[in-house]
Amino acid sequence: MKSSTIWFSVAGLSVAIILPFFLSQYWLHVMIISLFYVMMASSWNLLAGYTGQVSFAHAAFAGVGAYTSGMLSVFLGVSPWLGILIGIISAALLGLGLGVLCIRMGGIYLSLTTLGFSEIIRIIITNEDNWTRGTMGLQTPGLFVEYSKTGYYFIFLAVAVAIGVVIYKLIHSEWGLTMRAVLNDEIAASASGINTINVRLLAFTFTSAIAGLAGGLYGHYLMLVTPDIPSLGQMFLVLAMAVIGGMGSFAGPIVGSFVLEILSEYIREWGEYHVLIFGLIALAMARFAPEGLMGLWINKRKGHGHTN
Repeated sequence: MKSSTIWFSVAGLSVAIILPFFLSQYWLHVMIISLFYVMMASSWNLLAGYTGQVSFAHAAFAGVGAYTSGMLSVFLGVSPWLGILIGIISAALLGLGLGVLCIRMGGIYLSLTTLGFSEIIRIIITNEDNWTRGTMGLQTPGLFVEYSKTGYYFIFLAVAVAIGVVIYKLIHSEWGLTMRAVLNDEIAASASGINTINVRLLAFTFTSAIAGLAGGLYGHYLMLVTPDIPSLGQMFLVLAMAVIGGMGSFAGPIVGSFVLEILSEYIREWGEYHVLIFGLIALAMARFAPEGLMGLWINKRKGHGHTN
């Protein structure tokens, strides 16, 4: 890791640690939601940005994690912490099963299959009144005996940092090189002895597990799990965060998550149109600045360096 990256990471983490002591409860909530999206967008970016698998099922796996943990806690009295762990395993196994069925398709066929799967999950959750409580939502217990936004903030921060470290190590390892080889030229990668199906399947399963973890934490933070979690609106928001921040870069989804979540607070009175706005911005970025905000910043720095 470059020294500049280390110092930037240390400075960012230091600010994140002291931040809750200077924020109102409202903005602390915004930071917690932003950290949820950091987990979601970073893991989706690992799948799409490094192996080329554009899946629309990521929010559905978050819903699986949230509802699994919530139902276990509500109906069986299972500890939320254990419920989250079981939710992670459930999301991973479901991701593995879906991957086995559709990974070989690739391209638009993979996207359409995961889109259909996501809608199936949402419809089941919406229409199952006994277990999921349908559109009314499932009230779940919190992670702490006494509700504390500061406590939740540090839990979300710790998990987001841990996920970030794992993803960073992964993309800068030999396995990361293998994923990029599959992304850049699958035929050449296969000819060189790489099992491209296994690479894609492992990435799909691993990122599904992360989404399940994020969903479980999110559900117990809000203490209400609704069909909005696995909705396509949620999925498109995660996609927009990754694309606008800079898909295929480590920091891009992190930047995109904070920028779009904070921005959404200022245009929330526009209702669901804010998702449409983000989608249009993502399309514009993909067309005119495919490397996203991080790419623009890096190119600007290089330009200054060249001038100097």
